[in-house]
Amino acid sequence: MIVAEEKDTLREKLKELFGYTTFRGNQEVVIKNILEGKNTFVIMPTGAGKSLCYQLPAMIKDGMAVVISPLIALMKNQVDQLNAYGINARFLNSTLSKSEITRLKKDCINGDVKLLYVAPESLNKEEYIEFLLKANVSFVAIDEAHCISEWGHDFRPEYRKIKTMIAQLGNMPVIALTATATPKVQIDIQKNLQMEDADIFLSSFNRKNLYYEVRPKKETKKQLIKFLKENKGKSGIIYCLSRKKVEEIAQLLNVNGFNAAPYHAGLDPDVRVRNQDNFLNEEVDIVVATIAFGMGIDKPDVRFVIHYDVPKSLEGYYQETGRAGRDGLEGICLMFYSHNDLSKLEKFNKDKPVQERENSRILLQEMEFYAESPICRRKQLLHYFGEEFKVENCGACDNCVHPRERFDGTESVKLVLQAVKETNERFGLSHLVNVIRGVDDEYVKSYGHEKLPVYGKGADEGPDFWKSVIRQTLIYQYLEKDIDSVGVLKIKEKGVKFLKKPETIELARDHDYTSEGEEEESIERAPIHSKAYDVKLFELLKAERKQIAKEKDLPPYVIFQDPSLEEMATTYPTSKEELASVNGVGMGKVQKFGKSFLELIKDYVEENEIETAADVVVKSSVNKSKIKIFIIQQVDRKVDLEEIADSKGITFEELLTEIENICYSGTKLNLDYYIDDMLDESKQEEIFEYFLNSETDSLDEALQDDDMADYSEEEIRLMRIKFLSEYAN
Repeated sequence: MIVAEEKDTLREKLKELFGYTTFRGNQEVVIKNILEGKNTFVIMPTGAGKSLCYQLPAMIKDGMAVVISPLIALMKNQVDQLNAYGINARFLNSTLSKSEITRLKKDCINGDVKLLYVAPESLNKEEYIEFLLKANVSFVAIDEAHCISEWGHDFRPEYRKIKTMIAQLGNMPVIALTATATPKVQIDIQKNLQMEDADIFLSSFNRKNLYYEVRPKKETKKQLIKFLKENKGKSGIIYCLSRKKVEEIAQLLNVNGFNAAPYHAGLDPDVRVRNQDNFLNEEVDIVVATIAFGMGIDKPDVRFVIHYDVPKSLEGYYQETGRAGRDGLEGICLMFYSHNDLSKLEKFNKDKPVQERENSRILLQEMEFYAESPICRRKQLLHYFGEEFKVENCGACDNCVHPRERFDGTESVKLVLQAVKETNERFGLSHLVNVIRGVDDEYVKSYGHEKLPVYGKGADEGPDFWKSVIRQTLIYQYLEKDIDSVGVLKIKEKGVKFLKKPETIELARDHDYTSEGEEEESIERAPIHSKAYDVKLFELLKAERKQIAKEKDLPPYVIFQDPSLEEMATTYPTSKEELASVNGVGMGKVQKFGKSFLELIKDYVEENEIETAADVVVKSSVNKSKIKIFIIQQVDRKVDLEEIADSKGITFEELLTEIENICYSGTKLNLDYYIDDMLDESKQEEIFEYFLNSETDSLDEALQDDDMADYSEEEIRLMRIKFLSEYAN
């Protein structure tokens, strides 16, 4: 239990070092556990603040924390961010020269370094173990700990040796951290690190700000371009299975006016690094990549993750989608799905050893169920990681926003549970389906299951129907997976009670991705966030951040993250103290980066006569200007005027009035893209000539003038706007 005084001290340190006033989720209890010197196992989703769990204790404890991390890019990323906070963090890997390594060792032994990031391969070297024995190591943190498990999605053999290496450093606390681990993987991590006694801190895997959607893979390029046009200028990652597809899609996007770059292992290393850095530095909006990309980055403002091809496992899918919305703001996760992709992945596995091939097949089967299932996507993902999501409709996935047809599944569930019971809870999904449907195969006969009472009772339905029923029975907690025997299903206590006293259960029909007929209607997603900040100021702050980042050769988010900029654009801080109180800033960052931001905000506040953060009141005129800023941005993007009016729920006439007000206030708007579609050049010149020679810009007078008799009110108003923009502004 954390006493009040300790809480205050920890929070003071949090604010002083990282600029945050409160901890998130399990962070505080995890940090306390580490500070008490206990072995700690942290399972926390991407974006939940895993890194802080070892970074803050490293700063509080005497000595230097060693962080084992799998990727060079990930280390550099973390070190850059910590250095921006004024924390002396370093990395030790193959990119350093001999002289750099010598200097680094000296600094570590002298106690100048608080966090040292190392690759697991580095710890294999005797010289590095010897050097670490001379340094005062406070604890060892193992990041991306799922790499230890052969049952996980990203197994690294060198991770299996970590425990032996740590043992050479003496008896010290070990902290293992992962963002994705099924119950089986969790057990494997603990066993391999000999951490069975560790305190486990399991955070919810629920990423509330993410919207999950699966679409059929038909006219995929057309769907992709349409989606990207709706999200123009936002940061995103598109995953493809092959290098060839990565290159093809990156080229397609650039031809269509998007700022995209490819990323895969076949590229020249310099090109790969440049493309990644350009993405981090906002020089590139979209990266098209194989799964090699993403683990090494910590970019908080990725607004969408698209799977152009089906991933190999739900763990991989969860981790890749988890790269969206790490800052807590909107994140859209879109997957294009087809059976053909699954067949390709099956072929990739054909040369693997038998057990590995079977494991891969089961992982693909889980992926198939996820895509085709009608159940809440969030509920399915959380169930896969051993967590129950009790809300029936999450409101942020396609299955909840557009529910599938439902039917009474009571008898079907009863039949499934009877099949599991009569086969002694020793078999997996495919065998159970064959028994229920009465399939006459050698495997069923070898166990004598054709003699069971349940055999053939479900012969009137196809295999896909029964697979869906079994999957839903699992998710509704009547069945469970056997952790020790992969694929085997067992009856839970809830299922035992159901067999004794059945209750009515509603199930839903699966999606059908096999039909060759008309394409399924594209699913419109529900908006997750609306903007409550001053958008114009936010854009100015972003531009300033990008400029400073370029000068200092750092990713922009290292300076300030988007939520901090949004808060600045809401409260208008004009003093160092006010800026330091913005979430995620702190006085250290103010001293280092704050000067130009404060000057920019002060200028903006004066120009727009805005009351500042000292009063925490924004004038109502600022709220009125929200629509003005929105219209200016949309016109700049050449959005159709009818679309702009519809999106704000106003009439076209009201929109023209707003645009006229903008022009009268001195802002130049270029409506040529819209006007050129309505009026040919000679007609435009005629109306223009009228306003050039008229003594007034009165609309009434223009409408009564004989020379204007052939033109509608709308056409005259549009040309008056063009005239004002070009001559008056």
